[in-house]
Amino acid sequence: MTAGWRAFNISSDKSTGVGGWTDEDLAAYLSAGHAPGHGAASGPMGEAVDHSLSQLAPEDIRAIVAYLRSVPPTPSPDLPATTAPPAPASHKQGITADARGKMVFEGACVSCHGWSGESTISPMATLTGAWAVNDPAATNVAQIVISGTKRHTPDGALSMPAFGNAYTDDEIAAVANYVTARFGTKGSKLTANDVAELRKQTAQ
Repeated sequence: MTAGWRAFNISSDKSTGVGGWTDEDLAAYLSAGHAPGHGAASGPMGEAVDHSLSQLAPEDIRAIVAYLRSVPPTPSPDLPATTAPPAPASHKQGITADARGKMVFEGACVSCHGWSGESTISPMATLTGAWAVNDPAATNVAQIVISGTKRHTPDGALSMPAFGNAYTDDEIAAVANYVTARFGTKGSKLTANDVAELRKQTAQ
């Protein structure tokens, strides 16, 4: 954990690490903070891309990719072996439980992320394939709702506003639980106390 955000597995494990990513996926994620089908960098990783990795020469990015390929595979047992496919396009299909979470999602999130999790606004807003929504702990989902993300690369990247002041801890927990259930392989069970603790870690 870094400032309350989860750093996901970057070993060469093919299921829960980056062993299943192509070299092009890894290079895009490192240099631009986004790889199609794998999500977008946020939190400390987004800052690392914007302020450091995006400034590297292509050959340096290729060297990092080569290094990542050499890291022995270490699975993350708390993550699913595969990420979930897109959710149905209709809000009436798929996971519809957690009425409060669905209400928050409909009011604040669906216009960018869509009911399927595949954004029509920007590929960087697509939730499908992202580890954040497939992580049963939902740490990064809650953090991005609390803090938002203001990305600088690539040009025209869509930023997400922070909703931490607009919603209560209970509402943020509810929407995180809804998002992980609808777009991930297993729903989270965050509580208001969990969200309050994440707020403290982000503020440090």
